[in-house]
Amino acid sequence: MGGVHLVTVWKDRLFLSVVYILLAGLVVSVIFPLLYVISVSLTPYSEVLKQGGFLVFPRHVTLAAYKAFLRDGLIPHAYGVTVFITVVGTFVNLVLTSLMAYPLTKKYLPGRNAFLLLIVFTTLFGGGMIPTYLIVKETGLLDTVWAMIVPGAVGSFNLLVMKAFFENLPESLDEAARIDGAGETGILLRIVLPLSMPIMATIGLFYAVGHWNEYFAAIIYVSDRKLHPLQVMLQGILRAGQSPEMNIEETMPTISLQMAAVVLTALPIVVIYPFIQKHFTKGVLLGSVKG
Repeated sequence: MGGVHLVTVWKDRLFLSVVYILLAGLVVSVIFPLLYVISVSLTPYSEVLKQGGFLVFPRHVTLAAYKAFLRDGLIPHAYGVTVFITVVGTFVNLVLTSLMAYPLTKKYLPGRNAFLLLIVFTTLFGGGMIPTYLIVKETGLLDTVWAMIVPGAVGSFNLLVMKAFFENLPESLDEAARIDGAGETGILLRIVLPLSMPIMATIGLFYAVGHWNEYFAAIIYVSDRKLHPLQVMLQGILRAGQSPEMNIEETMPTISLQMAAVVLTALPIVVIYPFIQKHFTKGVLLGSVKG
């Protein structure tokens, strides 16, 4: 028996060793590109050339690339546009999604099954780019920041996840509130939403990341460069080092600008995510328990 136990222990240790090695390799594959981007953005270009372009930790630090990136007038303006569509857009998304998800949890809602069928249908099939463009045009949203907010105001997947979360809330709270004379609006605002912070944080993060990374809607619906969000500017920098509409000095190396642009565009999401990670995980799990 002792020999069998010893073999089992060694098998467990071998399995754990393999798992740790695989996890370590995965961590390195994720961390190394981030360290490389940050290091190159902070290192003088001459030092990057001396290292043969392979750099993990900067020996000499300079903020020249960041200063050149932010010195151009369009970049801070693009930041403002991105922050606006992220904050306002996420607020609009959460309000409309919750107002649609809550009624769909009520089995006595007339036409509930038909509405759910239509919502699920939109997760499988879309109207297409041209019909959507024509709708945006006819509603007068072209060349406005609202063209990057209104067309995607409610996501079908997010709506279904939020609906599932609402359905998991105890029905006794709903019944108690009705006995006290609360209406549907009062129940939603005073009971359902305060208990739904995990799913609101989760869905809010989904929407916020989508708005922060907004690119396709901007190039399709917005032709005014002053209304372009940050990701459109970043695309121009990554493709050509400096886009035609930017006034960054020609002496600044392309690679330095590219890395600084990547860091500055990704930094806000990287900073915010750890603070809502707990709610994000909880919201995803609870929202997927019941369909």
